[in-house]
Formats: sequence, C-alpha cells, structure tokens
Amino acid sequence: MSTTEARTDTTTTETVGKVDLKLEAVVIPVSDVDRSKKFYGRLGWRLDADFGFDNGFRVVQFTPPGSPASVQFGSNISTAAPGSAQGLYLVVSDIQAARDGLAALGVEVSKVFHPEIPGAQFQPVGTDGRVDGPAAEKASYGSFATFHDPDGNAWLLQEVTTRLPGRINTAQTSYASENDLVQALIRAATAHGEHEKRTGEYDEEWPLWYAAYMVAEQTGTQLPL
Repeated sequence: MSTTEARTDTTTTETVGKVDLKLEAVVIPVSDVDRSKKFYGRLGWRLDADFGFDNGFRVVQFTPPGSPASVQFGSNISTAAPGSAQGLYLVVSDIQAARDGLAALGVEVSKVFHPEIPGAQFQPVGTDGRVDGPAAEKASYGSFATFHDPDGNAWLLQEVTTRLPGRINTAQTSYASENDLVQALIRAATAHGEHEKRTGEYDEEWPLWYAAYMVAEQTGTQLPL
C-alpha cells in the first residue's frame, strides 16, 4: 500500500467519524397503502409525502407529533412481510395521557403496564410478565402501552422523563413540543416544591433551580436536591 493510499484511508475514517448520522425514517411493511395512510392520518401524524410513479413504486411518509424521525410505507418499498415490524418505540413524557389520547381516537391500545419479567413489553397482550399500571414510583423507562396498525406492525409507547447518562448530547438540550416543555416544567415545579420543604424557606433563585433540574433531567446527570 502506498503512502498516498494510507493517507486517504485515514482521512476517510476521520471524516466519517465526524459526520452526523441521523436516523430520520424507518420503513414499515404494509399490505394496503391507502388503508395505512388513513390509519396513521387518524392518529394526527403529519403527512409529509405521498409520491407515486408509473412503475408502481409509491412512498408515503408520516411523522409522529414532536418526533425528529418519520415512518415510510408504500408499494415496492419493502420485501418484508406486512406486519413484521415489531417493537417500534414512541417515547412519551406522560404515558397515561398518550395512551388515553390514542384510545379517544378509536385505536385499540393496551392499558398502561410495566414489565415484571425483562422483555415482557415486547410480548403480546395477556402474556405473563406484564403488570397493569405504571412502574413503581413512575420510574423513567419503566412504563409502557402497546398498539398495532391494521397489518399488525407493533408500536410501543414508553414513558421517559429522566434520561440515562450518555443518551443525549450534554451540550444541547431541547424539547420536541410545547407539551414536552410543559410536562418538564411541571416535574421541575413538583421537585422544587420538595426542595423548598427541605430548606424551609422560599427560594428566590427558583428560575436557576428549574433550569438546572430540567437540563440534568434531559442529560442524565445528577438532579439538584
């Protein structure tokens, strides 16, 4: 191998390591495109595209509210069997509200549950290991609800309020929607109330405490006391 080739390989590796790789679309296999389009539209998801071509290829894209990633389905877009997509995560800040919102739209959605046996959240409704109700103390990452689209593609609602360390860029914190921000403020206010009970005095610097709490919650660092 020449020096030039070695330099090129090294440069390519370094460049690839610095390029963001953003997962923005996931393909789900469906049998009836129009039926699926109606279903996901009924959920209130944003329709981004519906393009058809003379050769039979068609792609439809929807984005869930507040999500940076989208789903695509269509004709001649996947060789996977319709309904074979399983365990598609939808992360929410309030599992009960998200579940009830789907039910109000006429979606057949499970009750909120937590897994007593690891992995039970990926098993069918009625399987041993699913316990009705949220996780103890509403532990982040611990509460779920499930639903399926008309083909049986399985969606998994998961409540995440406090992130585990390293799950998000610590240099950036953001909220995907107004509701996410509202829920974060409510959690901060509740925690701050406990903080003032412990100190026994009014905290004039409460905006700073709120900010520190909300950033720590998102980045998985130590929450202020």
